[in-house]
Amino acid sequence: MMRVFFLSLSLLFAGPMAAADTACPPGEGEKNCMVQAIWEAAAGFPADKRERLRPIFLNTLALSGDTALLAEWEGRLGGVAAPQPEYPDYIRERAEAELREADWNRFLQRAQAGLPPFNIGRPELMAAGARLAPDTATRQRVVEAMFALAGPPQPSARPLENFEQGDFGHVLSELAMETCDLAAFDRAVQLTVEPDGLRYAFWRARITGGASALASRVRAEGGREDTRHVREALEGYGAILERGYCPA
Repeated sequence: MMRVFFLSLSLLFAGPMAAADTACPPGEGEKNCMVQAIWEAAAGFPADKRERLRPIFLNTLALSGDTALLAEWEGRLGGVAAPQPEYPDYIRERAEAELREADWNRFLQRAQAGLPPFNIGRPELMAAGARLAPDTATRQRVVEAMFALAGPPQPSARPLENFEQGDFGHVLSELAMETCDLAAFDRAVQLTVEPDGLRYAFWRARITGGASALASRVRAEGGREDTRHVREALEGYGAILERGYCPA
């Protein structure tokens, strides 16, 4: 009888743990489940680390526009989401200034040559230019120039040996996520320093239409000593909360 009692007790406590290993349900239940999974991944951090994550977590939830969900978590965590200050976008301003002085041909020529202002932060500055493009064809022209400058993937290279390629890969992945271009995303992510990273997995899921399976990975990779895993999950899923999924 005692063995039965302890077996029943162990199963009672094993239930939530077993559930924690499953994916989130797709559809309406995904959002609540996913944000729960992300916060659970922070459960093992010291209190000071969780405290630093709390405003980032709540501000990410605020991107969804779901006031009920945000209010629930503000109550649970004892905090409030704060509107992000509107800092000047210096990179966009530099791109705008360059385009005021030159047409797109000259913009790309200077970028390819690495002339000022492209001698510093060239990938980010060209990405800003892509977002300023007046039409799809011009944007694609900038994107293809970025791919050409990045060169082919070099998986054996150490990050510091080709840091600009990694930067190009990151901004090109983000551009592709924004425009729902799966082929460009898969091409770009191979240029990053961590193509299998959680952030990129969420960004790809925005395009393909389902991040629910990633909850298992979020939970499984939790418990690390640093907060990078949770921050990547928030940045990745934050794009889905803010933008929704790409059209099927």
